[in-house]
Amino acid sequence: MRVDFETDVGIVRSSNQDSCDCGLFSPNSAWAIVCDGMGGANGGNVASALAVETIREELLSGFDENMSKPNLKNLMVNAISRANEKVHNTALNQPELHGMGTTVVLLVATKGTLHVAHIGDSRAYLRHNKVLTQITMDHSYVQDLVNFGQITQEEARVHPQRNIITRVLGVHEAVRCDYAAWDFSPGDLALACSDGLSNYMEEELLEEYMERYGKEDHALPKELIQYAVECGGSDNITAAVIYNG
Repeated sequence: MRVDFETDVGIVRSSNQDSCDCGLFSPNSAWAIVCDGMGGANGGNVASALAVETIREELLSGFDENMSKPNLKNLMVNAISRANEKVHNTALNQPELHGMGTTVVLLVATKGTLHVAHIGDSRAYLRHNKVLTQITMDHSYVQDLVNFGQITQEEARVHPQRNIITRVLGVHEAVRCDYAAWDFSPGDLALACSDGLSNYMEEELLEEYMERYGKEDHALPKELIQYAVECGGSDNITAAVIYNG
């Protein structure tokens, strides 16, 4: 396994409210976390950083390479629940942070499976057997409109309310994350990213970047972020990858 991540403030925002980390449990197992915070000048920074820190601690203390898939799912879901509790309680105890929250995408790759848990509109993509698929569904107002057939996916990309998300970590006492598991074969590549990247990157272009990653030793997250910056960089931009090779 190989892991890599990069985050950038972009060229419009004054601070970076994204947080990210990734690592290896062992040569054959890896993890990655991407969070996109929100909530005022400091709240977003605090929420995303606290969520990443909490989830990382829960993963590293609880992961066992021999654990069953149901137990790994429980570990991931409980780690996100614990992060929600910490962010929520911190906001309650510090009035200047009231209302802060964050998205989260959590990836764990082990034993030929990619486990994915997420909240919000940060995304995960999987290139499996040379086919790219978006493997998370945004928890957002425009995604709901798409699901109900009121607008197309193309219209959603430019909709004026595309930044309204319908599920957030930390704002409420409890929150539900979505979980799924996918085959993860040798040569496959997983990407977690904030909307600062996905808002600029069409899937066809993303697949071109990802196709080169296994053939050349280059920093994919850095290249993706550079593209988003060149396209306008209106938001913070974060990308993390796990490569099964």
